[in-house]
Amino acid sequence: MSYDIADRPEEGEAITLADEETGALDVPANPVVPIIHGDGIGTDVGPAAQRVLDAAAEATGRSIAWMRVYAGESARERYGEHLPDETVEAFREFRVGIKGPLTTPVGSGFRSLNVALRKTLDLFANVRPTYHLEGVPSPVKDPEEMDMVTFRENTEDVYAGIEWEAGTDEAEQVREFVEGEMGFDSTIHDGPVGLGVKPITEFGSKRLIREAIDYALANDRDTVTLVHKGNIMKFTEAAFRDWGYEVAEEEYGEDVITEDRLWDEYDGEAPEGTVVVNDRIADNMLQQLLTRTDEYEVIATMNLNGDYMSDAAGAQIGGLGIAPGVNYGAGTALAEPVHGSAPKYAGEDKVNPTAMILSGREMLDYLGWHDAADLVRDAVEAQISAGRVTYDLERQREGATKLATSEFADEVVERVHDLA
Repeated sequence: MSYDIADRPEEGEAITLADEETGALDVPANPVVPIIHGDGIGTDVGPAAQRVLDAAAEATGRSIAWMRVYAGESARERYGEHLPDETVEAFREFRVGIKGPLTTPVGSGFRSLNVALRKTLDLFANVRPTYHLEGVPSPVKDPEEMDMVTFRENTEDVYAGIEWEAGTDEAEQVREFVEGEMGFDSTIHDGPVGLGVKPITEFGSKRLIREAIDYALANDRDTVTLVHKGNIMKFTEAAFRDWGYEVAEEEYGEDVITEDRLWDEYDGEAPEGTVVVNDRIADNMLQQLLTRTDEYEVIATMNLNGDYMSDAAGAQIGGLGIAPGVNYGAGTALAEPVHGSAPKYAGEDKVNPTAMILSGREMLDYLGWHDAADLVRDAVEAQISAGRVTYDLERQREGATKLATSEFADEVVERVHDLA
């Protein structure tokens, strides 16, 4: 398509879908990649990440044709709206992109710009790798034990936004239906009540769980854990668990076994290359992230659980300032850091760009550029280990040297070239 404000780079080629059934991509050596720098500190971390990703691509014989697109405040200035159609269409056309943090303005018509992008593009899996980088201060004794990837369902659960405000006619209509037609006449307290619906579908659950199992098989991970609160929410979260076991038992043959089979048939020793699917109650899982960290490798869970759990896991490896993320759809991906836009630091060239850089690493991995992705991680880890870091890490480490955002990125670029 043609673009009125965003400029499609002439030198790049579009990524195309090679296999509609599997979502496999045909990735050229010089793909067009849309990028949203983002609001607040996005103006600092976006360009920093671009330089590092450019270096990793160049070092492995490739290049990235960046296409700057807009959402949030930068879009309002150019288009008069916060999420223009051009931006959405750029991600649809070119399939793989990256964005910085966005702030949803009050009264914008969106509950969240981030959520709106995910829903519009049907990016159903929010994927958050959580691993410790040497040299990053952590509140736990053995942060290196954390090496986990959370697959969080992106489109359902309470995040679907189906709710009604207390005191409105709509809320009263729903209340009357629930009490009068559905028989819950003594459940809701008297007085104004806000009400919401928690949809968990077989379709949404199974495609998320397939994505998690496929990832585990492709990346030599031994377990996929279904995290739920099914002991209380028996027809939503327990259904997610049951549908997960159906996927494991019916679709993967002997490549995937359940935890029950692991003990009944294999005495606790899974055959090499086999993925074991198990399940844990959500509140217990939050405890086990701390007490049995190394037992969990891939998590598949619903939207709210995944939000809580991935943030808690991120705290164990040094916080959200270094936590990457990426959203998967069917042959599409949008990488984004976990942290927010922190507008008070915007333009100060001081914040840590690691989360944005490592989100870019996830994007490179999705493209199949695993060598470039490894270069990015190794270079960032070497930089942090050397103690040449931004203010947030410098103040926690004795003898560290404080760098600006741009200086940190420049030195990571040098390390990419040194490691290549």
